[in-house]
Amino acid sequence: MYEKESQSETSNRKSILRNVPFETGFHFNIEQGIYTGITAVSLPEFALKLQTVDANSILFHYPRGDFQRWVQETLGDEELANRMCFIQANLSGEKLRNQLLKVVQKRISELK
Repeated sequence: MYEKESQSETSNRKSILRNVPFETGFHFNIEQGIYTGITAVSLPEFALKLQTVDANSILFHYPRGDFQRWVQETLGDEELANRMCFIQANLSGEKLRNQLLKVVQKRISELK
């Protein structure tokens, strides 16, 4: 039997996909204190920026749990944060980028 999505579930989906202030956006670095000049202020924008950001930035942030922490604490998407944790940390930059993109884009599709 089909159940209608509750108002709180709809609200939560919109909340996860919302734009956050620049200050709380995800600021991509290539190492501690070296900012790339690239910031994502929403999950869809994060997916776009992941496609082009320097692979060294991905290799810097992923093993530290920075992506997962931002997704969970700033966007409020515990589901995506948990899924990201299952991606192998020892992948090359491009393979890691592709795996992250796959997981993030799938989640965005689910939320829309």
